[in-house]
Amino acid sequence: MFKSKSKPVVLITGTSSGVGLHTALRFAQAGYTTIATMRDTGKQDDLLAQAKALKVKVHVEKLDVQKPKSIDACVKKVIRKYGRIDVLVNNAGAGFLGGIEQTTDADLERVMGINFFGVWRMTKAVFPHMREAGAGRIISVTSIGGLIGQPFNDAYCAAKFAVEGMMEAFAPLARRLGVQVSLIEPGPINTEFVASVRATSDLAGFEPPYAEILGKYMGATTNVFAEYGQTGDDIAAIIVEAATTDTPHFRYITSDFARQVVAPKVVDPTGDSVVEAFAARLT
Repeated sequence: MFKSKSKPVVLITGTSSGVGLHTALRFAQAGYTTIATMRDTGKQDDLLAQAKALKVKVHVEKLDVQKPKSIDACVKKVIRKYGRIDVLVNNAGAGFLGGIEQTTDADLERVMGINFFGVWRMTKAVFPHMREAGAGRIISVTSIGGLIGQPFNDAYCAAKFAVEGMMEAFAPLARRLGVQVSLIEPGPINTEFVASVRATSDLAGFEPPYAEILGKYMGATTNVFAEYGQTGDDIAAIIVEAATTDTPHFRYITSDFARQVVAPKVVDPTGDSVVEAFAARLT
């Protein structure tokens, strides 16, 4: 993929745990200069310990995707130090469990701020450097929740739908300018993310008629995660594949189970036909 003799540079958001942590380790193992960013660098110990055990190097930088100044400072620092960013992985994310009535404006703004506006701002900050280089990969971790809405995930699905729409609109132009755009769409993942969602959602505050309905939904969801859940490393392997293959897909639905869930809505599960149709109009 990369013709330069120097190591390619990847910048990954949200690497303190889960998919982001494993993605950083896999890129480091693949020979990338790996910039692992996180909002709270006090949470870097696990990542660094695992990197040391694998005898690979990751470089931790502070970056809060909700703060434009933090994004600009980090991107400028990486460009100044390494001269380029070859791959951007938009992984930082936050969930929330609640319907419209249970979701406050503050909850909505937080979920949209991290999952959508963070992706928008990161992409806007990095893309000019890739455009000037005439090459690069932008990979965003969304969810099957960005393709098909799910009960009690109103704000989360809204944010992921927004990312899907943004990237589907952006991908043909980016390709015309030499940059490949991909979406990673997992179904259930057994990482710390699920516990974080429950911790930030007021599940005890659900009143009738919602409490009973939520209980049934949570029971079914627990069974799905137990039977079909992937690991953070499973998803990380797919992200690295999207970054290193010569002809990346636009869309990577990460498991057979996830493909079955979205099948009624997705005719071409790779998304390539949509991107190619609009890209053809730009040539």
